[in-house]
Amino acid sequence: MFNAEIGSAIAASLAAMSLWEITAVILALAYLLLAMKEKISCWYAALASTLIYLFLFWDVSLLMESALQVFYLLMAVYGWWQWRHSRGEQQDLKIHRWPLRTHLLVFAGVGALTMVFGYLLESSTGAALPYLDSFTTWGAVVTTYMVTRKVLENWLYWIVVDGISIYLYLDRELYLTALLFVLYVIIVIVGFFQWRAIYRREQLAGGAVAGDSALPPSSIEPVPQR
Repeated sequence: MFNAEIGSAIAASLAAMSLWEITAVILALAYLLLAMKEKISCWYAALASTLIYLFLFWDVSLLMESALQVFYLLMAVYGWWQWRHSRGEQQDLKIHRWPLRTHLLVFAGVGALTMVFGYLLESSTGAALPYLDSFTTWGAVVTTYMVTRKVLENWLYWIVVDGISIYLYLDRELYLTALLFVLYVIIVIVGFFQWRAIYRREQLAGGAVAGDSALPPSSIEPVPQR
């Protein structure tokens, strides 16, 4: 009886999913897989997926998530430009790392913005889950920028942001999008190790970018997970 009810609920949820959400999920997944392989075409998939999600999130009252899509549109263009045209000593943009101080500043900044925008949404709008909505939005803003600059730790940031997003989308009954983010968490873990392997090869080949040479060998190990 209980299993039948669960099955009926899942079937009803799948039936309620729009073709637009399915399309956005496919494009978003394509973006991540292409980004993992450092393919510039990832930004085309990101642009199309973002346009669809902008309207989907607005429709379910995730206002910050909807606003985030505008930023994603800009970042898709910026990321494409950076990956295509950025040069450093006649070399393509390389995977590199941020120092600990930069990460601490990012944590403090995202935390402060989450509290401010969460309060504003809670007190002035009908936004759903305002603090979680704000956190995933600002976390994604920083992390997307990290992807455009090929910062290695972007994958670790995505684990946290995507993990919290799963709950956010389940609450809004965007079940296919929630499933997409479950896949995201798995893929970003793979992506981190793949980028780290590339980073190590470039370091051994003498291709370290400015600033990375000051890092001790132990700093190449992954940041401990929660």
